[in-house]
Amino acid sequence: MISPLSKGEAVLQARRSTLIGILVNGALATLKGLAGVFGNSYALIADAIESTSDVLSSIIVWTGLKIAAAPANERHPFGKGRAETVAAVIVSLTLLGAAAIIAQESINEIRTPHHAPAAWTLGVLLTVIAVKETLFRFVFKVGETSASRAVKTDAWHHRSDAITSAAAFVGISIALLGGKGYESADDWAALLASAIIGFNAWNLLIPALRELLDASPDKTVELEIRKIAATVDQVHGTHRCWVRKLGFDYFVELDVLVDGQLTVEEGHHIAHGVQSAVRDYIPTISRVMVHVEPDTEFGRFKLPWETEPSEPSSP
Repeated sequence: MISPLSKGEAVLQARRSTLIGILVNGALATLKGLAGVFGNSYALIADAIESTSDVLSSIIVWTGLKIAAAPANERHPFGKGRAETVAAVIVSLTLLGAAAIIAQESINEIRTPHHAPAAWTLGVLLTVIAVKETLFRFVFKVGETSASRAVKTDAWHHRSDAITSAAAFVGISIALLGGKGYESADDWAALLASAIIGFNAWNLLIPALRELLDASPDKTVELEIRKIAATVDQVHGTHRCWVRKLGFDYFVELDVLVDGQLTVEEGHHIAHGVQSAVRDYIPTISRVMVHVEPDTEFGRFKLPWETEPSEPSSP
């Protein structure tokens, strides 16, 4: 998805949502930690660990966004957008780490006899679930609008927290309703939640690594660029189109096909026209490298909505 916002607006929204996440998670981590200790629930303590990791990951995202927003300079001619993607990778890894810690401690608690959790901890969990699911929806929407992989990854930290809280709610309810012999139900719930968190973390890590390795973004980005370029006067079509995403910026290499009899100066003006058209339509495209080719040398890329001309019917 291409952000409809300018880079400055996208960065501002992303950093603001991340800061809100840091403040909310800090408060929730404290609440759940205290409730877990005094309410005799390791599922809540595991939840507090997850919220604490959310705070750390959000700080990493906030830092990555700050670095990625820095302008290009002589040492970094393409800017520092990779910092945003690196932050997404680090956050995914911390989420995997949190899942491993929760799983290990859950197994230890299952093996250790203990009392059932206090009933009032259910109220704490319901509050946490509502807050974290709301926070997930808010932050993920900002991540979509700003086209920030790091912010969307951070949002899934909030959703994972809601999942662990929901699992804890079910586990504690079973422990309370089941009575003697069911005291470890919330620990089993925490173990199940760790598996869900680990699964989500892995699914977040792979796209971030692909972006870090310059994989092409969504195909719709390329198609939009080709469509815009084809509307420029004297452009007969496009051939090669390579797109890569660095943080909030897109960098494009594009071949346009023109009449081979045009002069170098005319081709130069056409190339500038393509650059301006693409960048005006998609503000987050930072740079467009246009290569002018004669339309007799390469085949024209056919857009999906274009149809082949119908052949005359046989007499």
